[in-house]
Amino acid sequence: MNRARLEAFSDGVFAVAITLLALNLAVKGPGYGTLAHQLAEQWSAYAAYLISFFTIGIIWVNHHAMVSNVVQVTRTLLFLNLVLLLFVVLVPVVTGTVGDYLAHGGSDAKLAVAVYGMVLVGMSVGFSSMLEWSLGEGRTRVPVPPDKRWAARVRFMSGGLVYLLIVGIAFINARVALGLSGLVAVYYIFESTPTLGKPEESEEPEESEESEEPEEPED
Repeated sequence: MNRARLEAFSDGVFAVAITLLALNLAVKGPGYGTLAHQLAEQWSAYAAYLISFFTIGIIWVNHHAMVSNVVQVTRTLLFLNLVLLLFVVLVPVVTGTVGDYLAHGGSDAKLAVAVYGMVLVGMSVGFSSMLEWSLGEGRTRVPVPPDKRWAARVRFMSGGLVYLLIVGIAFINARVALGLSGLVAVYYIFESTPTLGKPEESEEPEESEESEEPEEPED
């Protein structure tokens, strides 16, 4: 399978997941109080939406940067990508749950944010696994130098550790935990994958990819 097909499938999943987030923002309509009151009552849904939107969007940006640098897609990479997408499609579900329960507080709000954090942990594990695979020899066009690989791991796998921390904090203060997940998203706006920002000229034309496929790297 070539990179274009992997990216097309993944982009479709990202697009559906990020679109479904907006479905959680609908108001009940007339008969449930003034519109202003209903909008104010849904503050938790808006907060969860913004955090989830940027989290999925940033994963999409870094996913593109990583995959576009891959020499050839392997079976291992396909399954690691599926693990990532498994959790991406759950983000709208847990985002809606947070929006429903966070404003009311109590144990349900704490559990909702904890489950939200667990999904983000899973998404981080999926992405980090793909990153780890890409660090193998001969798997990328512009490889990360061996002396910089641990730094890359620390930068991109630390997010998963923060998400684990968020799961614990959620049972103490759900609002603080959700705010921390937003800060992680802000961090990754400025922290790109090791290959992001490399010149596009490093990529070979699609025609040459199809006519001369490079030797498949080891899984």
